[in-house]
Amino acid sequence: MTARLDLEYDGGAFAGWARQPGRRTVQGVLEEALAATGRPVALSVAGRTDAGVHARGQVASHPGEPVAAARLNALLPADVRMLRSVPAPEGFDARRDARARLYRYRLLTRPAASPFERGRALHRRRPLDRGALEACAELVRGTHDFTAFTPTQTAHVRFEREVSRAEWAQAGTDVLELWIEADSFMRRMARVLVGTMLEVGSERRSVESFGALLAGRPRSEAGPTAPACGLYLEAVRYDSGEGRSA
Repeated sequence: MTARLDLEYDGGAFAGWARQPGRRTVQGVLEEALAATGRPVALSVAGRTDAGVHARGQVASHPGEPVAAARLNALLPADVRMLRSVPAPEGFDARRDARARLYRYRLLTRPAASPFERGRALHRRRPLDRGALEACAELVRGTHDFTAFTPTQTAHVRFEREVSRAEWAQAGTDVLELWIEADSFMRRMARVLVGTMLEVGSERRSVESFGALLAGRPRSEAGPTAPACGLYLEAVRYDSGEGRSA
């Protein structure tokens, strides 16, 4: 039997998803809680989120039977929760079987920061050119070489990714969000895309310059990595026979 876990967490106090010696990680606290229920397992996960990145629709899997959400949550810290654990098709792997991941990046766009958005969104005091941001998002859609948007020192051997959705949307008076969905994401890819788009929106880079980066340019030509606090893993898509899409 294989179990699928749907998870959400506040990434602010975690050193990312993956286990690291001496560091507090999401994988670490979950596997420790599962071991306490008599299930010592190693989790497979759809999105290996970086330090500080949040998740509202993370999916993990492990061999064995599901555990009741109430039981596991009683053993977990307050900044991570399992929404459900259900049987999945035999051999289901949350990472290998994922067809797409959807991320959201939140910007607070007003002169004053908000104590309620601290650690939840990137604050931008100055106005942004919304049309330029949307032009960048349109360019990102499709299949491109995203070498410029991941660290130079990387284990990736394939840099092409297919982006099926990229759009900026207003979420209330002062919050602007980028929604981006792709078959998979390289390390920091979503955050470097945001950081580079913000250069365009701030008139420090042209839309044409941004578009040229999608042809496999070096990392040094792209913009900065946007802070982790604004990024959320919102959903993971699977084929219909592999359980409900998160």
